[in-house]
Amino acid sequence: MPVLLMLLAAVAVCCSCCGIAVILRRLSGCPYLPRTLMARTEKPFFKIAYSLYTRTKLGYLFYKRQLKKARERFPHGHSSTQAIVFSGVKVVPIPVLSDNYSYLIIDTASSLAVAVDPSDPIAVQMYLDREGVTLEAILCTHKHWDHSGGNKALKRQYKSCRVYGSSYDSIPALTHPLSDRDQLAIGRLQFQAYFTPGHTTGHMIYVLDGKSGDGPDCLFSGDLLFLAGCGRMFEGSAEIMLGSLDTVASLNDNTLLWPGHEYAADNLTFAAVAEPENVVRDRKFQWVIEQRLERKCTCPSTLGEEKEYNPFLRTHCRDLHLALDLQRGADEEWNHFRARVLEEVRRRKDLFKGR
Repeated sequence: MPVLLMLLAAVAVCCSCCGIAVILRRLSGCPYLPRTLMARTEKPFFKIAYSLYTRTKLGYLFYKRQLKKARERFPHGHSSTQAIVFSGVKVVPIPVLSDNYSYLIIDTASSLAVAVDPSDPIAVQMYLDREGVTLEAILCTHKHWDHSGGNKALKRQYKSCRVYGSSYDSIPALTHPLSDRDQLAIGRLQFQAYFTPGHTTGHMIYVLDGKSGDGPDCLFSGDLLFLAGCGRMFEGSAEIMLGSLDTVASLNDNTLLWPGHEYAADNLTFAAVAEPENVVRDRKFQWVIEQRLERKCTCPSTLGEEKEYNPFLRTHCRDLHLALDLQRGADEEWNHFRARVLEEVRRRKDLFKGR
């Protein structure tokens, strides 16, 4: 059992999209592991740990343990957040676990609410009570426990609550399987779901139509896209992940990005290394540092902003190619080259500062 717990401790970190060195340090109990050792040991440990986390009850038990620890460490949440209100629509970020975000999207006219990735059911219920609203639906981006762990508890509390997600992922309490581009309505809230595999086989993102409240569109991206980053490719190739990121890039530039984690400072630190001459990123980084010094939430950014400094959305940019010292082959198909760029950026991020 101790070995299994160590493996699960490792995968809890990897499922939060942190890098391999942290995982291996937890496995070994050592504060530092050289990258050569890391390279030799990554795959066997990772495959076992990831399988335990996603396919057995041990993963759920470990999630519960991490949830308890996070509640003790952050009784009021890991970050201070502020709701955004449009005409008839309210978006409420909920800080959960050590760095996750769940969200409530509220139709203020009907007092109906939608929860996105409600991993901590107690925290979500507290916000539902605070807002005086009824949970009508859950939008789940993917199966990882830090995004889906609260589904069953909330479903028991709200019997008529619909649980949406992809049938390709093992979404707890799933009642309404979705396909790519499916549309759904909760009260006056209009959403479109997009199939975006790569992080997991069945990862989905959800876009709230801005016309629901006379505001901009809102993207709830789970672990596909973060401020200045993207999720690790646990269950998909670089080509698959590139297609999913291109889906995001095709959305309106003024779309607000509401990601699944508070990773902004770490991601922008890496982006400064990946593409050092990016002045737009430098300005954003300064703002993020100021926010995080006061433990303030950095959400949302916009997709227009992300295209300026997020290296995972810049695989088409010559500046990034030069910074990575990558060249397109004479007969290489364009998207094949871009997938190589994405794979290299992801590899460097995984190894960045041993994380």
